[in-house]
Amino acid sequence: MHTKPNDNPRLRTIDITEFYHQGQPALLLRDPLRLGDNHVVLPRALAPALSLMDGTDDLHELHAELLLRFRMNVPVDVLQQLIEVLDEAFLLDNQRAAEAREHALLAYRAAPFRPPSMAGQSYPAEPRQLAQLLDGYLAAVNGTGPASAAGRGVISPHIDYPRGGPVYAAVWKRAAEMARAADLVILLGTDHYSMGDRITLTRQNYATPYGVLPTDQALVDALATEIGEQAAFAGELRHRGEHSLELVATWLHHMRGGKPVAMAPILTGSFMDFVMGRGDPANDRQLGAFLNVLSSAMAGRNVLVVASGDLAHVGPAFGGNPVDSAGRRGIDDADRGLMAELAAGRADGFFGAIKQVKDRNNVCGVSPFYLMLKLLGNVEGQTVAYDQCPADAGNTSLVSVCGMVFG
Repeated sequence: MHTKPNDNPRLRTIDITEFYHQGQPALLLRDPLRLGDNHVVLPRALAPALSLMDGTDDLHELHAELLLRFRMNVPVDVLQQLIEVLDEAFLLDNQRAAEAREHALLAYRAAPFRPPSMAGQSYPAEPRQLAQLLDGYLAAVNGTGPASAAGRGVISPHIDYPRGGPVYAAVWKRAAEMARAADLVILLGTDHYSMGDRITLTRQNYATPYGVLPTDQALVDALATEIGEQAAFAGELRHRGEHSLELVATWLHHMRGGKPVAMAPILTGSFMDFVMGRGDPANDRQLGAFLNVLSSAMAGRNVLVVASGDLAHVGPAFGGNPVDSAGRRGIDDADRGLMAELAAGRADGFFGAIKQVKDRNNVCGVSPFYLMLKLLGNVEGQTVAYDQCPADAGNTSLVSVCGMVFG
């Protein structure tokens, strides 16, 4: 019997957000790899059908499973139409999506640089308008002047500028001389859609509206040699749309007055297996080799290590209960405890605090924060700013962010 590509549909790893569309509960499906041109909007009632698309059931088995497990009698032709819509958007794990991914990867690598994917949407694409926006945030910052140019580390948020602007401005104003003095910036950013990839590299240069920040090819090659070419670049296409590096690189470039600096843009994946007790990051061979190469590359150079990450993600927007004022105070207390470990340079203490509560607050910067501290070694930091930002229209969900500098 001939098997069609979508006879047993398997959904790729995608971003699914609940929202209301034309007054009705809906799902917004977005592809982190941006293989297609459009996002997909579906009725929320179809969520159980999506959850069953793991490649084990054909069309009629999906219909039967929905009836048996969810008491949903979804017509077979509706399920067929759903599969076709998902396939058209490259959201199914099949040959068509694999070919689109390969085409996109070749185009990404052939381009002269990675263009800023959020420019013109999350922030101005025109350099003068961008400078006015960021300078406005900086002008509103009160407090002490810049830290010493000899400083070695920065923790920056990567939330959008409208919500995180004041925290970005506070920490980057404090780190201004550090940014200007650096001749190499190692940028560690959360890989929001990692699929078991611990470290994801790219040889591509990163562009901002101010110009191009060149990637240190020799350093990337050394890292790839140590951790393996396949492992290092398996998820490279995620660099194309990942905001965690782009938003921070833009601030770095701004603080340097548009002057370029060599960069190592690195996406760091989830530590959830470590959090759940399956191994220990301190004993992980790949992470150890990764840190050794970076440490060697830092010798004799003026290197700034920037960790791009946010703190708690709690509330209905992240699958939790609404957060009230008492809940906000509890998040504040938990975040302060984590920041104390970070400021003391205790990478293992920071991770231990995350592991102790099984990361119940969904901290988004676990891997970049941990790896930065391990790389810097004996270092102390200072919390420059902290905030809790709204994450839904009812202000019942929040994302907490901080900015820190390390001497």
